[in-house]
Amino acid sequence: MAIVAVQACRSMMCCGAAFHDRCRINSSYFTLLIRVTEEGNTSVWGVIAEKKERRLNRQTFCSCEEASMETPRHKLGLCALLALVVGSMIGGGIFSLPQNMAASASPGAMLIGWSITAVGMLALVFVFQTLANRKPELDAGIYAYAKAGFGDYLGFSSAWGYWISAWLGNVSYFVLLFSTLGFFFPAFGDGNTPLAVLCASMLLWSVHWLVSRGIQQAAYINIVTTVAKVVPLVMFIVLASIGFRLDVFTLDIWGQANPDLGNVMDQVRNMMLVTVWVFIGVEGASIYSSKARERRDVGRATVLGFLGVLLLLVMVNVLSMGIMSQPELAGLKNPSMALVLSHVVGPWGGYLISAGLAISLLGALLSWTLLCAEILRAASSDGTMPAALSRENVNKVPVKALWLSNGLIQVFLLLTLLSESTYLSLLYLASSMILVPYLWSAAYALMLTLKGEGYEGSPEDRLKDACISGLATLYALWLLYAGGIQYLLLSALLYAPGAILFIWAKRERGEAVFKRYEMIIFMATVGAFALAVAGLYQGWLSL
Repeated sequence: MAIVAVQACRSMMCCGAAFHDRCRINSSYFTLLIRVTEEGNTSVWGVIAEKKERRLNRQTFCSCEEASMETPRHKLGLCALLALVVGSMIGGGIFSLPQNMAASASPGAMLIGWSITAVGMLALVFVFQTLANRKPELDAGIYAYAKAGFGDYLGFSSAWGYWISAWLGNVSYFVLLFSTLGFFFPAFGDGNTPLAVLCASMLLWSVHWLVSRGIQQAAYINIVTTVAKVVPLVMFIVLASIGFRLDVFTLDIWGQANPDLGNVMDQVRNMMLVTVWVFIGVEGASIYSSKARERRDVGRATVLGFLGVLLLLVMVNVLSMGIMSQPELAGLKNPSMALVLSHVVGPWGGYLISAGLAISLLGALLSWTLLCAEILRAASSDGTMPAALSRENVNKVPVKALWLSNGLIQVFLLLTLLSESTYLSLLYLASSMILVPYLWSAAYALMLTLKGEGYEGSPEDRLKDACISGLATLYALWLLYAGGIQYLLLSALLYAPGAILFIWAKRERGEAVFKRYEMIIFMATVGAFALAVAGLYQGWLSL
């Protein structure tokens, strides 16, 4: 038997795709090791991957057996994907929803706002489902859609914005968790005292250790926490239904007795960022598309998760406004759901909700820590971000991406001591960062229908998807308007510095950094960044 080395381009290699997925080698050429038997039969025995310039000092060997795709038992099934979607959406938002909504809207405006949100978010859900089915090769979720449709820089910006929204959300969860504990231990205050930040930091690095043990282990723990935190929510709905009074709900139904709320349209617009916040995570299954056991389970998990969480959110909001009036709810401390239930059944109701919130936040922290690392790994694996961010440990976890995400969470936890950032202010900022990624995903789906790409022989599906993606695009634009100029500028403050990593990644690949239209977008972002800095300095803009 002899071994013969043969040079081959990656795209022509029989097991190249599996090898590239397994080893994460950013190379253009492979050396195939061919086993030649005495009878003259040949077979591929192994692979050596080389750098693009064919420098041999960084070769990596991998046998074809080692390069095989992950076995089905290491993939995520429907239940695990559904738990990721529900676990990502049900965090602290639903437990603070009564106060958050009452601060912006009356009962009538709230119903209009939820109707708009249900239609718009459902359209986005169908967009994610359609893209998952029609573009299975784009297995990095909303980041991949933006890049495929609108180029590298907008793809990078989508991944960057989504990633920032994810870890900012985790910062807000830490603040809310220890604000809740402040009911029992006053030293925690509103979640941003020195003791609260110290304990939050300890919890942060405990979650870091758990996730670094492996995505599979963490994903299945997330199933347990998802089931555990839904139980108190169902109990709230049952008990609040008993205490619901229609006369309280219809009292000043349009908010006319409270001029600070503004007219009905103002109320609807002002509640939009809260509705975005409580639905962030609906695309969670699409982020893990490459790890799904069945591709169709990605779309199923997304739709089922959305409908279930929508029902919970609307019922919690409506029932709360039938127990306490809008001004009373607006004046509550968060988590306001605990105080609403205490109003119905006494103090034990508050303890029940607080326990559910603790479990909910721990599960949400786990889900979003997973998502943070996976977003960076996906963007790094195809060169959109620096290659170092896709390097994995023995448990197949992108540890450098994990360290970067959690390191920035730690920095912002420390900043809460100086800026006194509240849960609600962090909520608004995190929501504003995800609006652009949602817009590009919807716009990409619309572009596919207009071009007819992937719809050959199915004109009815093309028309249906064009209507849905068009509606989703309009909804995303409406959210940008509803967020207001303040949060657009604050978003630019965080988007602009990301160009450093984009330039770094482009130079690693030896490519031109910006195309002409991308340079125009980048300069506009830098201009908005400068305006935001001036606003913070002059005091007319604040975090």
